[in-house]
Amino acid sequence: MEQLATVWRAMVLDRDPGADVRDLPGIAVRWADCRFAFWNCVTLTEAGADAALTERRLAEAADVMRAKEHPGFLWVFEDLLDAEARAGLTAAAERAGLAHVFPGTGMAGDLLPVPEPAHPDLTFVRVSTDAHLRAYADLNSRAYGFPLEDGRDGLAGSTLWKRGVHAWLGLRDGVPVTCAGTVEADGRLFVLLVATAPEWERRGYGEAVTRKALYEGARATGPTRATLHATVAGAPVYPRIGFAPNSPLRFYGLR
Repeated sequence: MEQLATVWRAMVLDRDPGADVRDLPGIAVRWADCRFAFWNCVTLTEAGADAALTERRLAEAADVMRAKEHPGFLWVFEDLLDAEARAGLTAAAERAGLAHVFPGTGMAGDLLPVPEPAHPDLTFVRVSTDAHLRAYADLNSRAYGFPLEDGRDGLAGSTLWKRGVHAWLGLRDGVPVTCAGTVEADGRLFVLLVATAPEWERRGYGEAVTRKALYEGARATGPTRATLHATVAGAPVYPRIGFAPNSPLRFYGLR
């Protein structure tokens, strides 16, 4: 959760210097209010929250989301809740007007440095131009089912993604087919926005480009520990690199 709050602060302020970045009691708001839904984020932050407190925070988070122009996600890290709150989470979210969108898993590992990767089908190119950034955005939009313009609205023109994030494309015959990025956050290397074109999945491309982003990010910044938040589709890949699941996660949107 702390890694999410740290990294998303930088991401949403890069997208919009006037973004809503607040640390409220029990809630972190990181909301660019753009078309790229991942940059519109709230998360619960209290450890050991009981059922009553969780219900109150869910209602408060939903109120924050209703005040925005564009939709986004509430991220709930289940292990921050006590047992009673976890058992009642589905019903409490429904009462707050929230719908479960998809599950995820927080992962971490003391795995750096990793060997320099290679894949026989791929060449790796660091994102350094607007064309690269557009390709990166389009891969994420296609992988996560967003309209192409939504992904472009989140990343187009970003200096941070061309210089600060270690963002890499994997090219097959010169065409971008996979991507991954890493960024240093509080002494750890955070992996973000890993995606592979749907027609090129299950060929090891996502694992290869993630290893490349980890390799280059660790070489440049020096951390030995890495963290990420995985979707169901990506979760099987990361243990092969050295990540271990440590926090079940739920994404909610407004009903």
